[in-house]
Amino acid sequence: MITIVAFLLVCALLGYRVISAVPSLLHTPLMSGMNALSGITVLGSIAIYATAAPEIRWLAGAAMILAIVNVVGGFWVTERMLRMFKHESPEDSEE
Repeated sequence: MITIVAFLLVCALLGYRVISAVPSLLHTPLMSGMNALSGITVLGSIAIYATAAPEIRWLAGAAMILAIVNVVGGFWVTERMLRMFKHESPEDSEE
């Protein structure tokens, strides 16, 4: 049990270091890639939910809900970041 907790802590710290080193210009493409992976997770959890035994179907349902929340949140963050980088062109200001 201690090994699993230590492994989780090391992975969390390493993940934080990697994410904090990513320049802000790369965050939007990385979010788009993560949205695609979460979409695959949604499809996989739907397939497992359809074929799973009734006793463990709740686990596939939980995975489906969490992956959908991740996809929606990822699109929301991506849209916010794209708005942040959007610049007004001179043609737009003349109107």
